[in-house]
Amino acid sequence: MQLERLIAALAPTDVVGDGALEIRELAYDAREVPRDSLFFCVPGAKADGHDFAAEALERGAAALVVERRLDLDAPQLVVPSVRAAMPRAAVEFFEDPTARLPVAAITGTNGKTTTAYLLWAILTAAGEQPGLLTNVERRVGSEVREVGLNTPESIDLQRLFSEMLEQGNRGCVMEATSMASAKGRLEGTRFAVLVFTNLTQDHLDFHGTMEEYFESKRRLFAQAGHTVVNVGDEYGARLAAELPDAMTFRPDDALPGVELKLAGRFNAENALAAAAAARALGIGEAAIKQGIEAVHRVPGRFERVDEGQLFTVLVDYAHTPGALETVLEAARELGPGGRLICVFGAGGDRDRAKRPLMGRVVAELADISLVTSDNPRSEDPAAIAAEVVDGLDLEVELDRRRAIERALDSAQAGDVVVIAGKGHEQGQEAGGRKVPFDDREVAREALRRLAAPT
Repeated sequence: MQLERLIAALAPTDVVGDGALEIRELAYDAREVPRDSLFFCVPGAKADGHDFAAEALERGAAALVVERRLDLDAPQLVVPSVRAAMPRAAVEFFEDPTARLPVAAITGTNGKTTTAYLLWAILTAAGEQPGLLTNVERRVGSEVREVGLNTPESIDLQRLFSEMLEQGNRGCVMEATSMASAKGRLEGTRFAVLVFTNLTQDHLDFHGTMEEYFESKRRLFAQAGHTVVNVGDEYGARLAAELPDAMTFRPDDALPGVELKLAGRFNAENALAAAAAARALGIGEAAIKQGIEAVHRVPGRFERVDEGQLFTVLVDYAHTPGALETVLEAARELGPGGRLICVFGAGGDRDRAKRPLMGRVVAELADISLVTSDNPRSEDPAAIAAEVVDGLDLEVELDRRRAIERALDSAQAGDVVVIAGKGHEQGQEAGGRKVPFDDREVAREALRRLAAPT
């Protein structure tokens, strides 16, 4: 693509150099710059892309997008905001892929991943061959890829949409996060249908207030053709009042004739959301039934770990007060005569205000609780745990492996053990390192040891 086309799309305030050159790729990471690419000098909290412009040119960048002129011998497009320019350039460069690829997106605090899997299964049953973008995995054509950011940067996202079209996908199901919305990664993406699941406290370290958090979700609906809203949620009811054409549902609605294979009342809510989104896309009831009934598990979402033990073990991604409440209440229903045991922690470098709230939820709903390390990142695990405990009668075991082992050692027939916080994750982030750690595998190993003859 000629740089001149991108200049027209971005309308820069100043252009340095000649626009008559070929651009073969877009890039924003100086460590990964294909030859003849347009490099975006993105200012960040920890590093400024302008400082890496020379390196990007050395690696093969043909031109730069900047917020100020740099003393470099290269074409430069000066714009007010490089981050805001990225999605506009990406949509132009990849020829507006979501104009040809119907995208079904799910936004909300809880339920995004499971709803996405259910909707993906429904569309698959309908023969739509959809792609999938979740925080568990990405599916492009027949290829399954690992996940980086929950919602990719705008350039990567538009590239993925373009690749889906090339690989024969006829649609895409994705999670749309508040962080991606606030950072503009979803600008230019057309949503054939957008689903709102719920809103509970999370990410206030980034958004500041619940209203700002809500606004980051709300603004996405201007990009949607069809909308689906859970009006059983306080914020969903507010949103639906602004969207007169929205398709709505409530948690106590029914799906007649559909046998949900996923445990937990909240998964019935997720199924209702997926079914409503499918109907908005014109999918028939037979495919809705077939798709929902085909989903037996979602990785790290109320996922059972079964080694033949006489008690139930569940691994779940719940890492907010609202999600913990939902999961623990559902877990209690699975073992009404037994005890409810919970292993949980709070992530480091994330919303601190939710930590004591998480502790209170678990203290109220679980019979036995172990506060442990989640992903402490740069923080002191003991300090995080202290904020979670906040004066409550909660036991602390900072070694997550040992906490899981202790919980399973103490479990008796009929009990339910919930290992919360990390779900599908296969690593633990601490002190600048990420070490292999999978709650499900740790639980399996511990259960096998318990079952081994002594």
